[in-house]
Amino acid sequence: MSDTEHTSFIKTPRQLIVVVVLSFIVPVLLIIFLTQLLTGNLTVQTAAANPAALADRIRPVAQVAIGEPPPAPVQAAAPAVAKAAPLSGDQVVAQVCSVCHQAGVAGAPKTGDKAAWAPRIAKGIDTLYTSAIKGKNAMPARGGNAALSDAEVKAAVDRMVAASK
Repeated sequence: MSDTEHTSFIKTPRQLIVVVVLSFIVPVLLIIFLTQLLTGNLTVQTAAANPAALADRIRPVAQVAIGEPPPAPVQAAAPAVAKAAPLSGDQVVAQVCSVCHQAGVAGAPKTGDKAAWAPRIAKGIDTLYTSAIKGKNAMPARGGNAALSDAEVKAAVDRMVAASK
């Protein structure tokens, strides 16, 4: 065996403290320097510089509409769109109501089923109108088509009631 003594570079407590502090500070400074080096040439455009681009970047990807339709976004020079002619009761029944009322989905009374419609008709036509417009149980308001007017929904109810008497 050798009589050589193991020696350390750190000889005093002060040197130990300096080494410990530097072992934390140097890596932190190195990380800060590298991030500045990598991101230093990038510029960020502020919202004040281009608000339209900011609005486009943060707009929702999609919207879920249950009930009333959301308000239309305001556009600077949007052309006026004429409302289409109202649908007849037969058209509303064929396009909207028949999806559930033809097959009896989720307890919907089938169109033409007098036994299923009799208790509903007995409650009165105004009750049927309210149920169709506001929704009831599994049936969504306006049959799930929020674009239908009250008159169109009422015409569809009248058509279905007439077919089920």
